Amino acid sequence: MPDLLIELFSEEIPARMQAKAADDLKSRVTNGLVEAGLTYSGAAAFATPRRLVLRVDGLTDRSPDVKEERKGPRVDAPEKAIDGFLRGAGVARADLIERDEKKGRVFFAIIEKPGRPAAEIVADVLDDTVRNFPWPKSMRWGAGSLRWVRPLHRILCLLTREDGSEVVPLEIDGIVSGRSTEGHRFMAPGAFEVTGFDDYEAKLKRAFVVLDATERADAIWQDATNQAFASGLEVVEDKGLLAEVAGLVEWPVVLMGEIGEDFLDLPPEVLQSSMKEHQKFFSVRNPKTGRIERFITVANRDTADQGATILAGNQKVLSARLADAKFFWENDLRVAKGEKMAPWLTSLEAVTFHNKLGSVKDKVDRVMELARELAPVVGADVDLSAEAARVAKADLASEMVYEFPELQGLMGRYYSTAAGLPDAVAAACEEHYSPLGPSDDVPTAPVSVAVALAEKIDVLTGFWAIDEKPTGSKDPFALRRAALGVIRLVLENNLHLSLDRFIDAQLVRHKGELIDAVSNDEVTALVEAIAKHGVFGAAYRALKDARNGEDTTGLEAMNDALPDVSVDLLSFFHDRLKNYLRDQGIRHDVIDACIAMEGNDDLALLVARAKALQEVLSTEDGENLVQGFKRANNILTQAEEKDGVEYSFGADPKFAEDPTETALFTALAEAEARINPAMEAQDFATAMAAMAALRGPVDAFFEAVQVNAESEVLRRNRLNLLSSIRGVCLKVADLTRIEG
Repeated sequence: MPDLLIELFSEEIPARMQAKAADDLKSRVTNGLVEAGLTYSGAAAFATPRRLVLRVDGLTDRSPDVKEERKGPRVDAPEKAIDGFLRGAGVARADLIERDEKKGRVFFAIIEKPGRPAAEIVADVLDDTVRNFPWPKSMRWGAGSLRWVRPLHRILCLLTREDGSEVVPLEIDGIVSGRSTEGHRFMAPGAFEVTGFDDYEAKLKRAFVVLDATERADAIWQDATNQAFASGLEVVEDKGLLAEVAGLVEWPVVLMGEIGEDFLDLPPEVLQSSMKEHQKFFSVRNPKTGRIERFITVANRDTADQGATILAGNQKVLSARLADAKFFWENDLRVAKGEKMAPWLTSLEAVTFHNKLGSVKDKVDRVMELARELAPVVGADVDLSAEAARVAKADLASEMVYEFPELQGLMGRYYSTAAGLPDAVAAACEEHYSPLGPSDDVPTAPVSVAVALAEKIDVLTGFWAIDEKPTGSKDPFALRRAALGVIRLVLENNLHLSLDRFIDAQLVRHKGELIDAVSNDEVTALVEAIAKHGVFGAAYRALKDARNGEDTTGLEAMNDALPDVSVDLLSFFHDRLKNYLRDQGIRHDVIDACIAMEGNDDLALLVARAKALQEVLSTEDGENLVQGFKRANNILTQAEEKDGVEYSFGADPKFAEDPTETALFTALAEAEARINPAMEAQDFATAMAAMAALRGPVDAFFEAVQVNAESEVLRRNRLNLLSSIRGVCLKVADLTRIEG
């Protein structure tokens, strides 16, 4: 069984494309081989800046012979039908055989396809793969029609057996396959021949090419950390940069250079960003001071002067870059210290946030108001929260953030500190974007939490107000991420807040800007009424009643626009919460059972209820109680539909005939006496345990008593007793939504 080696040798492939290209080469070739009838024992793909490589081990020599029997039309079918069958099967009329079937005699064709040698199949598959390769961007060159990421120079394609190797013959756009490849562009120019993968890899290594990207990355990191350690320093870890640099070199040579003394006082993040984005340098930090003092660069060759010339050139370019950064930093500090960022805040009026949602300054004003309202709920100082919201976006107008957008927020912290603002305000400037993803740290400082929540709620309510919600996989404004951020801020800080109130208030602010009939005074009145009454509906009714026949056009317009939007946004939060809790192992039906209860806009309360319910349902008592509840609910529902009445007027113990009935009356009273105060205290564990304790009395009741008794008095009393079971259980969670 031969082994296959393929190398596609070209000009430099962008580092960001290499890993996926190697995976695509592997999947397309191996899938094509299998579809053609070949099997293999293993495959691996590799990439360097100038080559994509695939090895396939244990490939079968040829595809198997195939014999297929195909049923055709009846013998007496029209000639056109028979001719069509012959063309489709690729056989002659004389090759057909006849057989008796239930509906008469039918033609059958026996189609035999002989197997094909592996080389022929490999050539076809590789030709198709190269011509249809899924590069994100590709180009043509010369007079040919082939498209590749960069000009393709060589195709190496070998089948290797114990007795030797053979070239798989193929030609693609004038490029003829062979057994030759090339080593390092500068250190080992010229072609050489190989006989198989082991020979290929060894000769590449001698020609100063490390084939495996992981091996290159490991070598870079090992050498970089060793050099830094020898100088009492440490390399700032950056896995993304490491993978990128490993894709830029075939023979990594690690060099450590100096940063000019003039630039060492720049914020370390500025140095890191400048060196990473422009030069692909690693930052080297002094662990004692936290300062970035040196850099690591990775050359693609050994030199006679041990990299001195390369380092000198890199340091010259880096100094020019850092001189720009220092200029930006010093200018920005003058604005922050001398003018307290005022010019930046003013300039935000001219920056559009969204064409339907106004400027960044408009957004800042809304976030300030919401942060004021959130501050007492999260335990933050109201004035500090408002001040943090006011300056949190100021750094967007700074020269440094214009040059390095990834530093927004972080530079806000530096500039707020320089402006003499309190530490809590400076921290909030950096943290108000967080959390950005599921693994990002969640702010815990109260002022930071208030501003981060206000920022995300404003974004969500704004885009809901203009009906720009996520659809399918499309989420251009990262609204799912914003909702998850709110959820994590609430849960990981154990905040009990009524999300409805703040959603409604911010929707009123947005809709007030969008609806001409609504005045600023009405917006203010509605927001104040929502703070008093908790939700928009109650606030609207209170304001309308207070008008006593005065003009309510604006209020009516707001009432027409808001409620459905508010409900829909809360449902969006619940959907994000379901995904978040599923990842923590909480069942979807448990979450649904808790979302169906009142107070479901208090996410911390909802999660506490869900966790307690799941814990109870994991016990035998809890599981069996659900079955008893469902039995009671089904019997009761059927009886109410049949009788056209509602059995919810209270059962009377004096009509109990069986001891199990009496015991159930007692158990329900005891459970309710425990559940009611526990629910008021939000002690869900105690409430759930009290509910689960009903399992025994409920089971005993159903085993001993016939609910639909002949006596109508007994029947009604027992149905009312079932209603009591349902009522007590539904105080804890909506068990009708529990599956099984």
